[in-house]
Amino acid sequence: MKIICLEEHVLDSATLQASMPNALKVAPYLPDWGKTVQDGNNPDHSRPQVIANTDSSRKALDWEKERLNDMDKAGIDMQILSLGGFPQFAPIQDQLSLSQKVNDRLASTVAAHPNRFLAFATLPWSSPDIAIKELERAVTQLGLKGALLNGRPSDSFIDAPQYKELLSAFNTLKVPLYIHPGIPVPAVQQAYYSGFNPELSNRLSTFAWGWHNEAGIQLLRLILSGAFDNNPHLTVISGHWGEMLPFYLQRLDDSIPLAASGLKRTLTQTFKDQIFVTPSGMLTQPHFNFIYSLLGAERILFSVDYPYQSLDGIHNFFHRLPISAQEKAMIAHQNVEKLFHI
Repeated sequence: MKIICLEEHVLDSATLQASMPNALKVAPYLPDWGKTVQDGNNPDHSRPQVIANTDSSRKALDWEKERLNDMDKAGIDMQILSLGGFPQFAPIQDQLSLSQKVNDRLASTVAAHPNRFLAFATLPWSSPDIAIKELERAVTQLGLKGALLNGRPSDSFIDAPQYKELLSAFNTLKVPLYIHPGIPVPAVQQAYYSGFNPELSNRLSTFAWGWHNEAGIQLLRLILSGAFDNNPHLTVISGHWGEMLPFYLQRLDDSIPLAASGLKRTLTQTFKDQIFVTPSGMLTQPHFNFIYSLLGAERILFSVDYPYQSLDGIHNFFHRLPISAQEKAMIAHQNVEKLFHI
């Protein structure tokens, strides 16, 4: 079966160097991952597992050779590349040039391997007006397929008024916004996730829970802001089975009726109409069963979250799914081909 994965990351050395000083001021716990516990030793190879941060960083910096070898071994036909890390923490005056260089390199990588790679743009999120122009350039001139946002674009979430025109640009261009996890609000991190040993607090704050809660809150706020009612062609992709949000949609609708939200549709209906979800390597049957029953196969895309997770058990996951071969093909490649006009 043809498989296309679309939450697969690269890192850029210049962007890392520029962004990490500010990221560490906001999240000084970031280096605590892997100090006392080494990932990559899980004996369960039936599904993707978190790998050691040293290995994932090396793989992320290698945009082609090792990546293509890993894809071939795992039977992955194509990846949609996106910049990882926290590029919005780079100095504001440097964000445009860094974004342009990354997007140019992404386009060159796609051009060198057109049957193996496509890409999402990265944007200078702290300057929404400039971000609009870079999104337009990336899509119309470079052929990139939308953009990925790593956490909050600035001190505010993406529903803030200054991002109204940027969301409108996604709507006009009819390209998706991938809302990816990112660093929790510092006050939230301190109140909710601190107080344990450094390794545990780091993991709880980041890829175990905090990052995903942050992404789910951002998406929920975006729905409640009316952005989807105002932009009928705005499409958002949410990883990790929707970053917790789908599992509470009914509760939210019961607690926030239309009279309270002022929206044209329920949150559940908005989600079904304008949001896709991917597993991000969480290839577990209970998660799939719930999302499939809620959204159907037509709103599920596929991803593994390479290189932060291994590529174990991908084809076995599809083999075990209790759905038709036609629906498996939709999730594996047809939905994303339709979305991106491949």
